Amino acid sequence: MVYARPGGPPLGVLPTTQLDDPTWVPVVQRLPGWDRILLPSRPNRSTGWIYTQDGGLRGAYSTYRVRIELAARRITVFDAERRLGSWPVAVGAPGTPTPRGRTFLLASVIPGRQTYTPLFLALGTHSGTLDTFAGGPATVALHGWPDRASFGRDVSYGCVRVPPAALELLSRIPLGNPIMITD
Repeated sequence: MVYARPGGPPLGVLPTTQLDDPTWVPVVQRLPGWDRILLPSRPNRSTGWIYTQDGGLRGAYSTYRVRIELAARRITVFDAERRLGSWPVAVGAPGTPTPRGRTFLLASVIPGRQTYTPLFLALGTHSGTLDTFAGGPATVALHGWPDRASFGRDVSYGCVRVPPAALELLSRIPLGNPIMITD
């Protein structure tokens, strides 16, 4: 159960799986017996509280940091303070911009048929301009793209298109890992 505040009214239930992967969400604040978590729901950057005293929850810590700079059209991945790589990316077009702010890796989805990417890394954020996309709730993702000419440009529907080496590294980062998208 997710609550509006510690001991407050319930907001809803956080599913145990998201897109067939176990649900992992970042903790953004801790109080005795309660964790405030980032939710994969609209509006973007929504948070809620979960009660932690009854057990049943697993915690994990990741040293990875992922930063996407929209103006520079660049993604950089760190492990602790060590930079693992930095690549040019394609970001949202002016009419469908990539949402800014704090988010996280929600799920890793291998397409059921051959497509332009071997993997979609769904984020816990949604398009601010589209209600749906490709039959889903317009969840923003990191994914590959076959045309390298798109990197360094504002051309997507809000997703971040990354080169193969970046996608391979990002695929090893644990679900729930925070991602910061800045100007």
